[in-house]
Amino acid sequence: MAFLLQNGRVAFASPISSGRYGHLTEKGSFKVLEKERTHYSSMYGKIVDSRGNTIVADADADMPVPAGGKFIPAPMHYFMRFAGADGMHAGYLPGYPASHGCVRMPEQYAIAFFNSVSVGTPVTVYGRTPTGRYLGQLGPTFQRSPNRFGDRRFDPRFAPPPPPWWWR
Repeated sequence: MAFLLQNGRVAFASPISSGRYGHLTEKGSFKVLEKERTHYSSMYGKIVDSRGNTIVADADADMPVPAGGKFIPAPMHYFMRFAGADGMHAGYLPGYPASHGCVRMPEQYAIAFFNSVSVGTPVTVYGRTPTGRYLGQLGPTFQRSPNRFGDRRFDPRFAPPPPPWWWR
């Protein structure tokens, strides 16, 4: 969870997905270093072929790209950098740590955090970090949902989170 504190009280809270095995989110005390509403990763994204079909969904920028294909950087909108390449931003939450170190949150929460903080706002990252792999990281042999994509975003059983009370 991510919490925005104002005057020592929780103004709002957001579910998150933090750094996965091998890419843990750094714990400690930081400050917001920069904010960028429309940010794209320079390191992570996907590789598509000449027809736009995704051939590597979780690609690094230094992976080989087939002739006619291209690397497409991952969107990280409402980005609030706080430590090196890590920051908080809008992104997909699969229900377990899944990022490369960033703190992902649903877009409506990322917007609220983005609009509420300034460069220099303190950020504290704490809690237990994962020490092993999670079910969702073990590969496609574990189908988590009956839809053809195997992705909760396309599964009617998993509705998106409701907007927070202040968003209505």
